[in-house]
Amino acid sequence: MRFAIALLTIICIASIIGTVLKQHEPINNYINQFGPFWADVFIAARLDSIYSAWWFLLILTFLVISTSLCIARNTPHIFRDLKNLKESVRAQSLKAFGQRAETVLNETPSVAATRIGQLLASGGWKVKLQDREGQGWMVAARAGGAHKLGYIAAHGAIVLVCIGGLLDGDLIVRAQTWFNGKSVYNGGGLIADVAPEHRLSPRNPTFRGNILVPEGGQSSVAILNQSDGVLLQDLPFSIELKKFIVDYYSTGMPKLFASEVVLHDRETGEAVPARIEVNHPASYKGVEIYQSSFDDGGSSVTLKAVPMAAAAKPFEVEGTIGGSSEITNGAERLTLEYTALRIINVENFDSQSSGSGADVRKVDLRGELESRLGAANKTDKPKTLRNVGPSIGYKLRDASGQAREYQNYMVPVDTGNGQPVFLLGMRDQPDQPFRFLRVPADDQGSMDGFVRMRAALADPAIRSQAIERYLARAVDPKRPELADQLRVTAARALALFAGTERAKSDAVSVGGWQAIAEFMEANVPEAERIRAGSVLVRILNDVLFQVLNLSREQAGLPELAADETTQNFLTQAVLAISDAHFYPAPVAMMLTNFKQVQASVFQVARAPGKNIVYLGCLLLIVGIFSMLYVRERRVWVWLANDPREDRTAATMAFSVNRKTIDSDREFEHLKHKLLDLRKETAP
Repeated sequence: MRFAIALLTIICIASIIGTVLKQHEPINNYINQFGPFWADVFIAARLDSIYSAWWFLLILTFLVISTSLCIARNTPHIFRDLKNLKESVRAQSLKAFGQRAETVLNETPSVAATRIGQLLASGGWKVKLQDREGQGWMVAARAGGAHKLGYIAAHGAIVLVCIGGLLDGDLIVRAQTWFNGKSVYNGGGLIADVAPEHRLSPRNPTFRGNILVPEGGQSSVAILNQSDGVLLQDLPFSIELKKFIVDYYSTGMPKLFASEVVLHDRETGEAVPARIEVNHPASYKGVEIYQSSFDDGGSSVTLKAVPMAAAAKPFEVEGTIGGSSEITNGAERLTLEYTALRIINVENFDSQSSGSGADVRKVDLRGELESRLGAANKTDKPKTLRNVGPSIGYKLRDASGQAREYQNYMVPVDTGNGQPVFLLGMRDQPDQPFRFLRVPADDQGSMDGFVRMRAALADPAIRSQAIERYLARAVDPKRPELADQLRVTAARALALFAGTERAKSDAVSVGGWQAIAEFMEANVPEAERIRAGSVLVRILNDVLFQVLNLSREQAGLPELAADETTQNFLTQAVLAISDAHFYPAPVAMMLTNFKQVQASVFQVARAPGKNIVYLGCLLLIVGIFSMLYVRERRVWVWLANDPREDRTAATMAFSVNRKTIDSDREFEHLKHKLLDLRKETAP
């Protein structure tokens, strides 16, 4: 019994885990959410498919056998005990009961026995009278026999629930792979090309799988995830998705998603329209169809490549979510994999969201944003939720198979400092958060201003021209020696910032502020670094302002005035150019156009064990309530012949399986009713 209780405890804990932890998810989802260590633990312990784990099914099987044997052994004894009122108990043993009473009745034993028996029977007691000739009469009664029936109901419920779990689990599917020639499929290709040995019949008595249907498409094959691959489950009908409906909360979380579908019977050709919502499934031919989630159904996207390296050139590419394209710079080939299109991205921008710039090497912008999302009790700070528009997710995979993941927003976002920026995110591993580079939007709301300025900075002629313009405004013409010295300093600093002087310097970095800082650490005494650094930053900002205006002149645009708006753009542009040296891709793919195609993910299930589990739950409720709230009570009244005629010596005893205040009150009531004894006369 202790072992069975321990197993039941394991089953309960496992069921909680299976409810909290999403089942049959790709391993990358667990890595993203919990990290690689815990993902390996989940896979090793089969916690990702707990209801089909071998140890879970083994425990269920053991409990079915063990509890069935327990019921078979104890049920005959219980039914015998229900029929036995124990009227043959010895009269002398009644005096050993804790609740007893004695008195003398002014009637003969037979008359008293008949009267007491009728009173008990009218109160719902089962009564039996025994005439012990020459000695007297024994009245035996019992009530609350359902208490013992509760034992059978509760244990029977455990058996039924475990049987239902075995039927609706993976046992029958596994049996078909063991004995029916079916095998798991772990290859690729189209579903229609998968061989019959990897498919289960539409008459399969039990299964639970997922099926993805894009808008305007049909599907009749469900995917059953297994530990080492998948099995395909053919359905007796096909599901056509006419329209997918989704509505969102202000937080960006979906509050409603539903599917307008048509079910096409594969035998009769009948078309049955249905609407499937969360918690409102459809049922057809014994198969329940649940709205599980939604996904991209193959949206088409147009991406523009923004150069992030000097040798890169802009271009456009079209693709489909879930597909891929080959891109090359002539020497290196990369595979562009289109992974996700998100139309709505709701982020929280409160007063703490403002800042000057983002370092793609250090700043986790998405983590900062997500830390302010969620339940209202997470923070007492004010929230400003705003939809920041669509985003595109993609991967760039090199020839060796290594890939980095990127997520770029389509429109610029005002993060609180008044300068809209384009957010370019990347991460090296799926379990890492995205790190974001902030590229400022120009006066036309595009990245062109940043791209032009970065290209101009890489041109030595433009750098020289910018320096001369800076000197003409900053140096007195009467002091040419100061101009020569400042020209050398500005040229060296600008070349370091642009990343063109790496081979001629001791700097480790490829450019940006990091190269300037490392150069100063190597060449400027520590006592003079603060003063020299402030002077150098001021010179660089002034020269870079000239680079910005020269880049606009080349594009046929007017110069920018030295006002606050221009200063905000320049500050963010300088930070973005500095951090762009560490951007790990030659181009950033920006979303320019898209055509969204939604898809519904349905869970389809044939669960014959469901009704068995429901019956088991009902029996469990009945059994527990019977055992907890039904008290088995027994009463014996011994009526002995008194030497005096027409008088009887009565001894009453009362027992209950669980002594409570109510049982004491019932005993007092029976004394008064059967023996006409008041409470104060009780022994």
